[in-house]
Amino acid sequence: MKIQLSDHFTYLRLIKFTVPSIVMMIVSSIYGIVDGMFVSNFAGKTAFAAINLIYPPFAIMGASGFMLGTGGTALVAKILGEGDKEKANRVFSMIIYVVAVLGIIFGTIGFLFVRPVAVFLGAEGQMVENCVVYARFLMPFMCCFMLQTTFQSFMITAERPRMGLVVTVAAGVANMVLDALFIAVFGWGLMGAAVATGISMTVGAAIPLCYFITKKNPRLHLGKTVFDGKALLNACTNGVSEMVSEVSGSVVVMLFNFQLIKFAGEDGVAAYGVITYLTYIFMGVFYGYSMGIAPVISYHYGAENHAELKNLFTKSLKLLGIVGAAIVAAAQLSARPLSAIFVAYDPQLQEMTVHGMRVFCLAFMISGITIFASGFFTALNNGLISAVMSFLRTLLFECSAVMILPIFFGIDGVWASIIVAELAALTFAIIFFVKYKNRYHYY
Repeated sequence: MKIQLSDHFTYLRLIKFTVPSIVMMIVSSIYGIVDGMFVSNFAGKTAFAAINLIYPPFAIMGASGFMLGTGGTALVAKILGEGDKEKANRVFSMIIYVVAVLGIIFGTIGFLFVRPVAVFLGAEGQMVENCVVYARFLMPFMCCFMLQTTFQSFMITAERPRMGLVVTVAAGVANMVLDALFIAVFGWGLMGAAVATGISMTVGAAIPLCYFITKKNPRLHLGKTVFDGKALLNACTNGVSEMVSEVSGSVVVMLFNFQLIKFAGEDGVAAYGVITYLTYIFMGVFYGYSMGIAPVISYHYGAENHAELKNLFTKSLKLLGIVGAAIVAAAQLSARPLSAIFVAYDPQLQEMTVHGMRVFCLAFMISGITIFASGFFTALNNGLISAVMSFLRTLLFECSAVMILPIFFGIDGVWASIIVAELAALTFAIIFFVKYKNRYHYY
C-alpha cells in the first residue's frame, strides 16, 4: 500500500517511508568511499590526502543546492498541505531553474581559483598539483552536483522516495564501475576519479530532471514558472540551516586537516580522510531519516494536524536514540576491517586511523538527535532556529573544540572534539524543543 504524506504514521509506516532516504544517503556515502579507496590504493596516500584537502571548498559551493532542496521541500510541502497544488509546482520549477544557474556560476569560479585555494589550505609541492588536477576535472560537474542534491529532497515531496533511491543507486553504480575502469584499468589516477564522480553526478541529476519534465507526477512536475522572490527567500530561509551545516561541516574538515597536518603531517590528513568516509556511512542514517521525515512534518504543519506532529516528534526521538546506540557499537566493531580497505598497505597509518575512528564514533550516540533537531525546525518552516542550531553545532562548537582540545590532549584532542561539540549541541536542542513546544504543538 502506498504511503502518503497525509497518513497517520505508526513506527512501521515511519520506517518504511524513511528507509529509501536512509539507504539513498548510505549508498551516496558508499560510492564516495569507493572513490577514495581506489585513489588510496592505486594512486597513493598523497593523492588521497589531496582529495580530502580540496573537496571541502567544492562542497561549500554546492551547499546552496542542498539549501534550496531542503528549504524548498519544506515550503512546497507546506503549500501542498494548504491545498494549492498550482502554486507548489510554480515554486518547485523556479527553484530547480535557479539551482541550475547557480551551479554553472559556482563551477566556473571554482575552476578558475582552485590553485590559490589549495595553497591557502596548506597544500605544498605535489599535493598542490594533485588538488588542481582533481578539482579542475570535477568543477565542470558542479551544476549536476547541485541539481542531484536538490532533486533528492523533492523526490520525497513528490511521494517517490523509492525512485529517489533507484536514482542514487544508479549514480553510485556508475561511479564504482567508472572508478575501477578509469583508475585501476586505465591508470588515470586523480583525473579518472574526478571524471567518474562527475559522470555519476550527471546520472543523479539527469534521471529526475527527465522524470519531472516528461512525467505528470500527481504532485510535482517541471514546467513554466515566474520568478517569485518572496518564495525564493522563504526557501533560502527555511534551508539556510542545512546550508550552514554543510558549509560549517566543510570548514570543520578544513580545520581538522590544518590541525592534523600540524600534529601528524600527511598521515594525519589521510587518516582523517578515511574516518570522514566511514562517518558518512553511519551519519547517513541520521541525515537520511531527517530528510525522509521532513516533508511529512511540513505537510501536517501546513494542515494544522497537531496530533500527528506530536506523534512524529515522539516516535522520531525514540527511534533515533535506539539507532544511535546501535551505530556506535557497529562503528567500534568495524573500525579495523573498514580502515584496512583504504590503508592496509601502511600499518602505522592504519593504527592511527583505527584509534581515531574508535574515539570519534562515540559522538554518534547523540548525533541523530542533534541532526534531527535542526531538520525538524526546517520542516516547521522556522529556518532561523534551525540555522542557529546548525551554526552552534558545527561552526561554533566543533571549530572551538578542534582548536582548543589539541592544545591539552594532542592528536587525541582532535578526535575527541566532535564528542564535546555534540554534547553542547544536544543541550541547546533540548532548550529549543522545550521553548517552542507550545508554538508548534508537537509535545
